[in-house]
Amino acid sequence: MEIIIENLENELSKWLYYEYENASKITGKNIVFTNVPSGWVKVLSKLGKVVQSHVWEIFDPKDIIILDPQAELRLCYEDMVNKKAVVIGGILGDNPPQGRTSKMLSSYAKGALLRNIGVWQFPIDGAVYVSYMVMNGKKLEDIPVKRGLRIKIKLEKQPYHHYIVLPYAYPIENGRPVISHKLIKYLIKRSLE
Repeated sequence: MEIIIENLENELSKWLYYEYENASKITGKNIVFTNVPSGWVKVLSKLGKVVQSHVWEIFDPKDIIILDPQAELRLCYEDMVNKKAVVIGGILGDNPPQGRTSKMLSSYAKGALLRNIGVWQFPIDGAVYVSYMVMNGKKLEDIPVKRGLRIKIKLEKQPYHHYIVLPYAYPIENGRPVISHKLIKYLIKRSLE
């Protein structure tokens, strides 16, 4: 079974790249990026397999599971039997969520099995992590999740701290949220500019 990220963004921002890079790291580069613009192929091919077509043009929709936050049922290992891929929407989150996975992915892959991984919105790499754990036999309810992250920034010569708040759900591994360290550094640097 493959893990696929169907890219749904028009710009390869640093934030998006760091999430894609972390997703690749989680799976040991055993990941496929679909709907990739030609200008991104060289960069993303360092992270995994790259395909320019949409996932529903490569697979019969009945052979795939799409992680859609609006799906009624939760993902479980048994869903993966006789399926070829789990598909995650490569889309940066909105707060509040706008249902873009349903509009931009699920609605085009009629017949795909739709599943959610909880009631909260996950970042791309977090959804990949959860899918990968379930694919390897872990139950969804046994994967700890923290909703919302606060990244503390100490301002030089200031008696107070500044925080970056990320309102998404993050899986926890060994007591730490699954998030790209490069992304954290980027967000801190950007907030100080």
